[in-house]
Amino acid sequence: MLGKIKWGIHPDTHKSPTEGKAIESNELPNRVILPVQQHIGAPSVPIVKKGDLVKKGQLLAEAKAPVSSNVHATISGKVVDVSDQPHPVLGKCQAIAIESDGADEWAEGVLIERDWQKLNPAEILEIIKEAGIVGLGGATFPTHIKLAPPSGSKVDTLIINAAECEPYLTADHRIMLEYTERVITGIQIIQKVLGVSNVIVGIEDNKMDAVKVMAHAAAGTGIKVAAVPTRYPQGAEKTLIKTLLKREVPSGKLPLSIGVVVQNVGTAVAICDAVRNGIPLIERVVTVSGGAIQEPKNLKLRIGTTFAEAIAQCGGLKSPAKKLIMGGPLMGAAQYTTDVPVIKGASGILAFAREEVNDGPESPCIRCGSCLDACPMGLNPSMLSILGERSFVEEAVNEYHLFDCMECGCCTYVCPAKRKIIHYIRYSKKMSAQKGGK
Repeated sequence: MLGKIKWGIHPDTHKSPTEGKAIESNELPNRVILPVQQHIGAPSVPIVKKGDLVKKGQLLAEAKAPVSSNVHATISGKVVDVSDQPHPVLGKCQAIAIESDGADEWAEGVLIERDWQKLNPAEILEIIKEAGIVGLGGATFPTHIKLAPPSGSKVDTLIINAAECEPYLTADHRIMLEYTERVITGIQIIQKVLGVSNVIVGIEDNKMDAVKVMAHAAAGTGIKVAAVPTRYPQGAEKTLIKTLLKREVPSGKLPLSIGVVVQNVGTAVAICDAVRNGIPLIERVVTVSGGAIQEPKNLKLRIGTTFAEAIAQCGGLKSPAKKLIMGGPLMGAAQYTTDVPVIKGASGILAFAREEVNDGPESPCIRCGSCLDACPMGLNPSMLSILGERSFVEEAVNEYHLFDCMECGCCTYVCPAKRKIIHYIRYSKKMSAQKGGK
């Protein structure tokens, strides 16, 4: 077990309602909404139209840009609409709506069996690309790009991120306990693509059952399993690298700059399914929890299932939801409707009761320094919020390293003045982008 760390926060985990609950397969949705943008980069381009009949696993929208990702049918049925639909991150986005025919029939040639060990890295990367796999930890960067470092780059370590540090979320925990063999196989496939021997799975030490299960499964493979201190945001790439390797990613750089690639444990499962069995990314495990949920669960959901259907599978709401969030409570995105679809990056659906939400009035910064102590990146969140509040974007970028902020929310969590620090930071980033910055 690794030593004590000073940065970050230690919020109540609220994981007990679901950490002991096995993953349940959701009922077949009557309708799915599949946005053409569920990833970082350019939207994919629809290749079907209203009225087309499609089957599960069939390509619906094709990645045309250098950074993009394919989208596949997650049920069989009829395309009933191709139009702008509610999106949990973008507000609205072009999406393909499919009405189920109840048959849930696979497209021809999708379900296969491959001996992945006979494939070369280029063949594996092409399969991952065609399968539309993106980072399932929430970042949603296209995986085939992340696993193809530029010529001249040297990767010496693969880290599998299984920290799952956000409160309430237990999907990755259950994946390790229930899909263990697929996790290990997926890791070995990634290892072959990158050509690395040093592989570490980082799991927070509040999941020792997963540490033991994974360590047993990894015995004899050379894959190391490490219990890391439970501390938010341990699961952020740069903090996990620092904890496991004592390496620091330079300002403005990616982990690749220090020879490291990080992949989420759920992404490893998706890679195993695609490479070994020909299954594109059409479903994912999602934690549905929060004080307003009747029966919190871990659900295996088809991509495109609405939040409303997922919540109904958990018995519905036992009280009106004060706040609805996709993802975790600290880095997730608040929602205005349950009509939004589950997308590839949706690790959680959280419906909070009134008593769980502490939205007090905001006051000016009192210069207490709490946010500086909590920031894992060593930034000055107080000044970033003040600059954002006043639209002094250039100062935030050039003098206070705005783009080193990973938006983990530690600063907002500890602020006694209840300042919406992350909101100001996101605003500054958006304004910088509009002015032609990063």
